[in-house]
Amino acid sequence: MLNFDAGHYYGATGLHPNGIIEKLHSRIVSIHLKDKTGPKDDPANTNMPWGKGKTPISDILLLLKKNKWPINTDIELEYPVPEGSDAVAEVKKCVEYCRNILS
Repeated sequence: MLNFDAGHYYGATGLHPNGIIEKLHSRIVSIHLKDKTGPKDDPANTNMPWGKGKTPISDILLLLKKNKWPINTDIELEYPVPEGSDAVAEVKKCVEYCRNILS
């Protein structure tokens, strides 16, 4: 089984993660989600606050929803927590970002 890190995949390759997800969905048990820039961006392959990077998070979530695949997703908080915030507040922002996509 595969724990697919969609953010690192996109950040390192610049390829859309849905190709791998479609191909291997029956073997994927979970997907790490994070927002990153791609390898040709400036800065390259960098963790960003959600909505500021280029990882196609919405495409990933909508693909899973459309196909009703039983794949867990998890938020991987890897961007620097801004001053005045904390990890819990930042994860809440990421959850809300996902909810807005899926609603």
